[in-house]
Amino acid sequence: MELRLSALTKRFKDFTAVNGVSCAMSGGVYGLLGINGAGKTTLMRMLCTLIPPSEGEITLDGADIFQMGADYRRILGYLPQDFGCYPDFSAEDYLRYIASIKGLSPVVAHRRIDELLHSVGLDSARKKKTKTFSGGMKRRLGIAQAMLNDPHILILDEPTAGLDPNERVRFRNLISALAQDRLVLLSTHIVSDVEYIAGEIFLMKDGEIVHSGSVRELIADMPERVWLCTVPREQAAHLERDYKVANVRLAGGGAQLRILSAEPPFPNAEPAEATLEDVFLSYFGQTGGELE
Repeated sequence: MELRLSALTKRFKDFTAVNGVSCAMSGGVYGLLGINGAGKTTLMRMLCTLIPPSEGEITLDGADIFQMGADYRRILGYLPQDFGCYPDFSAEDYLRYIASIKGLSPVVAHRRIDELLHSVGLDSARKKKTKTFSGGMKRRLGIAQAMLNDPHILILDEPTAGLDPNERVRFRNLISALAQDRLVLLSTHIVSDVEYIAGEIFLMKDGEIVHSGSVRELIADMPERVWLCTVPREQAAHLERDYKVANVRLAGGGAQLRILSAEPPFPNAEPAEATLEDVFLSYFGQTGGELE
């Protein structure tokens, strides 16, 4: 199975949200990493056939997904960024309702709902109304509804937004478990969401894929190096203005800075090992965390 994007472009009047994106995906987990407003959601919506491209095409094993229609959507699962569910439905009733929309027979739906509620850790909450659910529980219910038809392609748009650190770890572990024998594309602006589970990561900026590769490849190709330097506190603010600073740690009367620069930013600067967080800062000019 190969999902291929060829010169994919989407314009809204005078604004180009996605500009000439080309890439190919097969099995495993892929990360689409970029700041908010980079065009990730627009790209996801085209991959789900919710909006058509202005130019270019998306093909699955050579067939245009928009021409495939229901045959494509039958193997697709989608968790949108703004996932909502009926507040007075129980988790079980909501999944039964979605299963009917997806055309699952009652027998298949009953079996899949039991399996998925167990998989996402909601078995004990199956009779509870969704309005009583925490943010993490709602996102797990969202995964369950996306998996009802046992999709070959699973598309997740900012799936951990608003979750606490424990829920985010649990969610990543769930995605890893679900990724066997299917293609998973996860869009996020949070580096840790994809750092350990994605085999390949696409960096998206201003509607374009500016680089792609494994975590190791992205780090190796980073245009800047990482430096650690300790300076008096009063000099830290000047360095923060002049350089990309990934981290500042105060100690005694000084400050240790983690700086991205092609050349040593300070005489006592020492080289440090880069991380995907440094790559994010290098390309996007800010750190890739939830408080973007």
